[in-house]
Amino acid sequence: MEMEALTQRAQLLRESLQKSQAIADGVVAILGSFDHRLSALDAAMRPTQVRTHAIRTAHENIDRTLRAADVILAQFDRIREAERDILKGPNEDLQGFLDAVDRLKSIVRFFSSNKSYKSSDGVLNHANGLLGKAIMKMENEFQKQLTSRSKPLEPDRLFDCLPSSLRPSSEADSGGNRSSSNHSEQQQKLENAVYTPPTLIDPRFVPLLSKLAQQLVQAGHQQQCLRIYREARSSALEMSLKNLGVEKLSKEEVQKMQWESLEAKIGNWIHFMRIAVKLLFASERQLCDQIFEGVDSLKDQCFAEVTSNSLAVLLSFGEAIAKSKRSPEKLFVLLDMYEIMRELQSEIETIFEGKACVEMRESALSLTKRLAQTAQETFGDFEEAVEKDATKTTVLDGTVHPLTSYVINYVKFLFDYQSTLKQLFQEFGTGDENNSQLASVTMRIMQALQTNLDAKSKQYKDPSLTHLFLMNNIHYMVRSVRRSEAKDLLGDDWIQRHRRIVQQNANQYRRVAWGKVLQSLSGQGLTSSGGSGPPGSDGGNSSGASRAAVKERFRSFNVQFEELHQRQCQWTVPDQELRESLRLAVAEILLPAYRSFIKRFGPLVDSSKNPQKYVKYSPEDLERMLGEFFEGKPMSDGSSSRGSR
Repeated sequence: MEMEALTQRAQLLRESLQKSQAIADGVVAILGSFDHRLSALDAAMRPTQVRTHAIRTAHENIDRTLRAADVILAQFDRIREAERDILKGPNEDLQGFLDAVDRLKSIVRFFSSNKSYKSSDGVLNHANGLLGKAIMKMENEFQKQLTSRSKPLEPDRLFDCLPSSLRPSSEADSGGNRSSSNHSEQQQKLENAVYTPPTLIDPRFVPLLSKLAQQLVQAGHQQQCLRIYREARSSALEMSLKNLGVEKLSKEEVQKMQWESLEAKIGNWIHFMRIAVKLLFASERQLCDQIFEGVDSLKDQCFAEVTSNSLAVLLSFGEAIAKSKRSPEKLFVLLDMYEIMRELQSEIETIFEGKACVEMRESALSLTKRLAQTAQETFGDFEEAVEKDATKTTVLDGTVHPLTSYVINYVKFLFDYQSTLKQLFQEFGTGDENNSQLASVTMRIMQALQTNLDAKSKQYKDPSLTHLFLMNNIHYMVRSVRRSEAKDLLGDDWIQRHRRIVQQNANQYRRVAWGKVLQSLSGQGLTSSGGSGPPGSDGGNSSGASRAAVKERFRSFNVQFEELHQRQCQWTVPDQELRESLRLAVAEILLPAYRSFIKRFGPLVDSSKNPQKYVKYSPEDLERMLGEFFEGKPMSDGSSSRGSR
């Protein structure tokens, strides 16, 4: 029973599977039928799909073409607009003109990068043609604008840019004023002074000029741009200097000038150099940098060509002075010129930077070195000239010789230039300490002067005038040193040594000039050796003296004193203190001797017929007459002062 049940179940299961298989086969047959139908449908739809895709692609191409056409048409519109502005020219609207040029360049770049367009070549030719016209108009406009705005500066405007100490109304308007009591301090103030470079072109127009210049450079018109700029700015610069007073002088013209005229021109030249470098050249460099910003090679070249001629004119005058015949009076102007070149050297290096300005920088440095060398040589010449001065000028009154005052003033001026002289010593590598070398040079100059004065003193026939001359001149040297900076360098030893020389000559003067006079007032040869007289005489002082001998002594004294008075009133001791001191020294030996002689021998002539013939002067008369000595006042013959006892 169980087996039958299982068999039935298996039979049912088989039948079910067979039914499922039949259903599956039916489904497969149906699906196959669907696939066949779909394939047929796809084949039928494919042409329609191809046409749809083609239509869609065509629409996309049309859109792109239309957009490209719009871009091209827009470029044509831009060309027409740019052409209108360019043909109109830059006169009315310079900025609009420059904008039109920029648009035109953009159009050229567009068609150059889109050569596939059929009309590209034609458009490019037309655009480039317009650009050529625009460049010519820009070149003309650059020249017109730059020339019309490049006006020379009047001197007053330049003076307003100077520090107050250098303006013409001030005492320092020459720029090389050596009368200052403190040259070094003045020089330091000038070096620290503030200068305000002038505005050469209205700042409103500089950006447009800059854009014009850059457009010309980009168009390959560098040389035309350079020529226009050079002609406009160099002309204005040269005229500014000419209005100021700068002259173009040849070396021959400079050498033919009288020293007074040349010295004035040198003072002006120093002033001109300051104005040129600190104001004009500095402003030209600033303007050039602004207009040619970003074009370094052309910027430096333009500046060099604008300023080269003006700088050369200024430097050539300095070279002519440096190469002219040396003479002592030129030393200080050479030092002034050397100082200004040193003062300006760093600014010249800065303003004239770049390869294009190499020769200009070297020319300025060369002049500085040349001036230093000439000043050094002139300095050496001066020492030799002092010692060998052979001028026949004789000061008849024994006063300070012109050579002495000249040399002392020279030395005083040297100390005004201490810092400059130290710089010179450094440049020439002496190896000594600067102060010690300056002291050594000063001592040599003083010794050279003293040696020359010793020689000149021997020209006098009167030995007493020889000593008076040396006393006056050495005293002048000592007094001048004590009152100047030379005192610190030469030292107290030098001063004391030369004061002793002054005193020695004063003593020698008294001995030589008054020796015979004092001898005539001595009792030697008038009295007996005993020296005492009998009772009732004048105290024995005139015992044994011959009345005739005494009268002769009085006559001799009177003649000698009158001759000294006549002559030495014409002599001069210019220093009041020294003059009074010398008179007092003479009075201290003369008056006591005279009083003693009168007291001793006066009674012998009192009883004479005309005693006033012998005792012509009282001691007070002599003292008064001594007060007339060394005044340098010529007296007429026979005008000796007379007095009574």
